[in-house]
Amino acid sequence: MNFICRGALVALGLAVSFAAQAQSWPAQPIRAYIPFGAGSATDIIPRTLFDAMSKELGQQITVENKGGAGGTIGIGEVVRAKPDGYTVLANSSAQTIAPWIVPHFPYDIAKDLSGVLMLGQNSNVLLVLPSKGWKSAKDLIAAAKAKPGTINYGSAGVGTATHISALRFSLAAGMQTTHVPYKGGAEALTDLLGGRIDFLFTPISTALPLIRDHRVLPLMVSTAARASDLPDVPAPGDIGLPNAVTAVWYAVFMPSKTPRDVVEKFHEVGMKVLATPEMKATMKKLAVDPMPMTTAEMDKFVAGDLARNGQ
Repeated sequence: MNFICRGALVALGLAVSFAAQAQSWPAQPIRAYIPFGAGSATDIIPRTLFDAMSKELGQQITVENKGGAGGTIGIGEVVRAKPDGYTVLANSSAQTIAPWIVPHFPYDIAKDLSGVLMLGQNSNVLLVLPSKGWKSAKDLIAAAKAKPGTINYGSAGVGTATHISALRFSLAAGMQTTHVPYKGGAEALTDLLGGRIDFLFTPISTALPLIRDHRVLPLMVSTAARASDLPDVPAPGDIGLPNAVTAVWYAVFMPSKTPRDVVEKFHEVGMKVLATPEMKATMKKLAVDPMPMTTAEMDKFVAGDLARNGQ
């Protein structure tokens, strides 16, 4: 048998193997890595979906939080995993920010990972303690300008959407502020409530219970338009800071060499679950707006977001 024929048979064998794998997938539990700590929106939103998807797939999707280094630790677990559909990454728009901020970022987001399912998007909200006496974002800005460098803010980590929201707000307002990064959003929120940091941007879904209990005061949302859950809270443009706009999205990824049939099957099941009345109601409660995309559209969107953040 000549080399060409042997090569063709090998390729055919691989194709048949991948097709058989896709038909039998999932035949074992799926591990989902979240590159931030438990309790953040990046953790809560996919966990909610994975619980429902586990029932549809007939296999449990187990979640492991691997925070730190701007998300690179958790991302690395998935990039290095066997591309067989049994390891997935649940992440936020921080994924397209971190490569431009984290020194020597070790992965190529656009090439090492494939988009599987877009879960939706929401806004971050600027929070302060009522005891600070700041009734508006302009009050906070005035306080920061009166004593440059004395106001600090927390985030879920360097390069996360919560970091970028606060950074863009500070730059747009002309403030000198100090960044205090945490391993996750829950830790940052705890320190805000304890008065150890002055302000924090966090997803609306995480902040709403605390806002309703009057434990924190919302001063501004991060999206271009006001949020339906906080209609009285201004958007950046409302206070003359259009350059402070930041939107947050949540999505699921697999290693780029995962068989396409497996990727599409996960996508199909995920979209089916997202379309149920129960999941729609849950996502609305979490302040997540739908953002439906095909896997191809998602790859294009992520590559575009990555380029925009680089600029």
